[in-house]
Amino acid sequence: MAIAKAERLMNLALCLLGTRRPLSKRELRESIEAYLEAGSDDSFNRMFERDKDDLRELGLVIATVENIEGEVGYLARRDSNRLPPITLDAEEAAALGLAAKVWQQARLAGAASGALQKLRAAGLPEDVDPYEAHGALEPRIPVHEAAFEPLMLACRDRRPVVFDYRKASAARPEPRHVEPWALECWRGHWYLAGFDRDRGAERVFRLSRITGRVRSRGTGFTAPVPDVVTVRETVASWAGETADRSALIRLRSGAGYPLRAKAVKVRELGDGWDELEIPYGHGLDAWLVEFGPDVVVLEPAELRADVVDRLRAVAKG
Repeated sequence: MAIAKAERLMNLALCLLGTRRPLSKRELRESIEAYLEAGSDDSFNRMFERDKDDLRELGLVIATVENIEGEVGYLARRDSNRLPPITLDAEEAAALGLAAKVWQQARLAGAASGALQKLRAAGLPEDVDPYEAHGALEPRIPVHEAAFEPLMLACRDRRPVVFDYRKASAARPEPRHVEPWALECWRGHWYLAGFDRDRGAERVFRLSRITGRVRSRGTGFTAPVPDVVTVRETVASWAGETADRSALIRLRSGAGYPLRAKAVKVRELGDGWDELEIPYGHGLDAWLVEFGPDVVVLEPAELRADVVDRLRAVAKG
């Protein structure tokens, strides 16, 4: 059965790629033996629609064209299914593989596989596997939030959305009307950057705090969309990457390597502890809490108080 279906898909793809004009269902049925053997028109229609969807899932771009007589025809234009020569080095292939793994965890697995197959056909070296880990540690970007896919599609299509959002300091979620710009992953969490219509300003939303369903709104954007670099800077600033001050912390020896990478100064204190001076920006308190008892904030006092409050909230459950 699998071989028969593969042969049927191959024949359909060759027909669609080889024609210079759209072919109707009737013409395709007469050209492919497996369709001629279909018991009824309904059986053929179901088989054809499944095959067409499978080919699109594999990455074939199939155009639907209606002629002057109102008859629908299909073809796969070569210019739509051809990529120019592509040369990827190992790092670029690894980045593509990492992106594909993100989609594998959403309902975009077919599109990701089709894209990689097209890249392979366009010149991606056979000895470079985009899915293969290129070191002892395999990078992963998890996508567990249900809001990821509808927001990704809304960013692509420039469609405003509405969703319920619970801030870290709020007891209940509240509705947000947002013009979505881009999704960014920061420290293992996904964020949406966009224009908040209710507040009339750009905002960043953590996807794990979105509750319920993301609903689309048909009206267009009212605010200009910044370039990708600006959006990334916005997310980085909100998540604590941009800092205008310094903080002093004690860190247990052998722990907190991400903090050590950011440190401006490091001093050994002995007894299994080090003292670090690190950049201090918005969101640092939430990041420090993730290291638990391995970190003690020395100064400033406001940062120490914020971390203590967060730890107490975690202890209370």
